[in-house]
Formats: sequence, structure tokens, C-alpha cells
Amino acid sequence: MSKYNAENERIKRQYFTFLKEAKRQDESTIDAVAKAIRRFEDYCSQRSFKKFNFNQAVAFKKHLANQRNIQTGRNLSKATINSTLGHLKRLFQWLSDKPGYKSRISYSDADYFNLSEKDTRVAKAVHPRQVPTLDQIRHVLGCMPVDSDISSRNRAIIAFTILTGARDNAIASLKLKHIDLIGRSVYQDAREVRTKFSKSFTTYFFPVGEDIREIVEQWIQYLREGLLWGNEDPLFPATAVRVGESRQFEANGLKKSHWSNASPIRSIFKDAFTQAGLDYFNPHTFRNTLVGLGEKICNTPEDFKAWSQNLGHEEVLTTFNSYGEVPNQRQSEIIRSLGAEEGDESEEIKLLRKLVKKHNL
Repeated sequence: MSKYNAENERIKRQYFTFLKEAKRQDESTIDAVAKAIRRFEDYCSQRSFKKFNFNQAVAFKKHLANQRNIQTGRNLSKATINSTLGHLKRLFQWLSDKPGYKSRISYSDADYFNLSEKDTRVAKAVHPRQVPTLDQIRHVLGCMPVDSDISSRNRAIIAFTILTGARDNAIASLKLKHIDLIGRSVYQDAREVRTKFSKSFTTYFFPVGEDIREIVEQWIQYLREGLLWGNEDPLFPATAVRVGESRQFEANGLKKSHWSNASPIRSIFKDAFTQAGLDYFNPHTFRNTLVGLGEKICNTPEDFKAWSQNLGHEEVLTTFNSYGEVPNQRQSEIIRSLGAEEGDESEEIKLLRKLVKKHNL
């Protein structure tokens, strides 16, 4: 049996172009779609999409339920299954009105890729997410060595992530010119920086402590004054590699180029947290840390709106819905406080009551 179906490959290329140009999907999303489609094709032995019928969708769902994750050895999660089936459902809905396919595929047949309501709820359930505290982040920074250009860069990356809340892919592509130390801000210019949804915005340094800000400022000053690097050079340069005396590749300082992706940054985080004796927290969790900090120190809706914009969110609800989960201990404190007599209420709880009343929540 052939490893691919030429007819399927041609229509898949059209579909991927549709996702990129019409639906404005990024490459990572399209890669996930391609992986889901390939999984279905392998199951169907590269059968032509023109021969699709709803029984294939039903059988494929059962097949996925018995598949195992290669890394964990466990059954695929409901979230993974739901995502895979969703990609396939949208593909066959798109095919249902294309020449050569619309007479063979019914739009409603794609609905057979749906999971049961129960499994869909499980797939979309929000699980408590572990988030590092500022004290833990400071502990990590304190444990990191600064005895070389590489180690200094690594420490500055972690400090910069909590100082700005920038995503790891954006951090990997920032240039020195994007940082304004006087204005204490970073301009994430989507023309040059790999931002989410290619959106440009300015982030002002979050109030996480002078010690953290100084780590970042000292790193930038070293690049500009010590290494004499200019505006177009990377803020966090990649590691230079050479063949050592043992004829093995080894690190050899910094080179004036960006990382092509964020994988090295995640490795830096993993090594730093492990060496500090803590569980690994990926760069994105630092954004949750900042949201939690904002919930504590923002006193008005306008305050939190500014905080939300600083994270690159156009809508405050994005911050609340995606990052604003209240930790269990804090949830307990708030619920107990809400049951207190009005005279015993803290100023924070009084403010919460006013907001609820104002917005009819």
C-alpha cells in the first residue's frame, strides 16, 4: 500500500492554503491539522477522501480511544482526541462543497466526528494549573550562575520573562532596538518579532521588583557597552558552537543571530528550575504569575484594563478567561470573606461588591 494518496495530497494542499490565506491560521496550527489528517489517512490505508462515509468517522473515533500517547504510554487524552476529530470535521465540511467531492460527501456526515457531550465536557474541562510564585522565580534567579556570557544571558532571559510577560517565541526574536530602558518598555513589533497573531504592542515593565529589572538592564548594558552590539543585534543571542579538543561540539560564547524557535529558551527554563530544586515551570506560566499579581494589586477596573493590555490582550475578559483562575486557597479566603458581616469586610471585598453590582454580574 502506498504511503500517500496523490489525489488526497493535492486537495490537502488546497485546504492548507485556504487555512493560511482565508482563515489566517499560523503554521503551527496548520501543522496540527496536517498531523490529524495524516492520522486519519493512515487508519484508512490512504483511501481517497471521495470515498468517505460516516461509518469511517465512527470507527475512527473508536480507534483513537484505544491509541496511546508515545511519550506517556497512556491512552490519548480526551482533549487530544477532541482536537483531532475537530480538525477532521472541518476538513470534510470544507470538502462537501468542492467539485468532485460535493456529490459524494454530505455536509452533515462530518458531524459524525463529534465526541459525545460527556466526552466533550471532559475534553474542554479546565484543570488547575500550577503557577510559580515570585518568590520561587527569585529563588531560581539567585541559584543561577553568572560566570560566563551564556550563563548571564540565561539568567537575563528568565528575569526578562517575568518583567515583561513576553511569550517565549517573541523573546527569541527581539532585537536590542525594541527595548527602551529609559521608558522601561519593550515594543513587540510584529514586523520583526514573532508575536501571537502577528500583533504589535508596547509592554511596560511590570512592577515585579527592582532586583529583577536590574538583571535585565545590566544584561542590555553589557551587550551595548561591553560587546559593542547595536540596535539590529539580538537581545538574547543564540549560542555559538565549535568542535572542541575532544572533537565534540561544545558551546563557545554567543553569536549575533536569533534562535529560530523557542525550544532553547524552554530548555534554559527547565535546567534552571531543576538546578534550583523546583518543579519545572515553562515560560508561559510566568504570564499566569503576572495575572495573579495584577489581581492582587489592581484597585480599579481601569487598573486591570491597563494590566491586561500590557500582556497584549485587547479584551480584559481574555485575561480573566485564559489566565485568571483563582488559586484554591485564595478562592477559600474570598468565599469566607463574602459571608462576613458588612462591617467586617475588607476594602478589597467592598470593591468586589461594587463591581458586581455595577456590571450586573
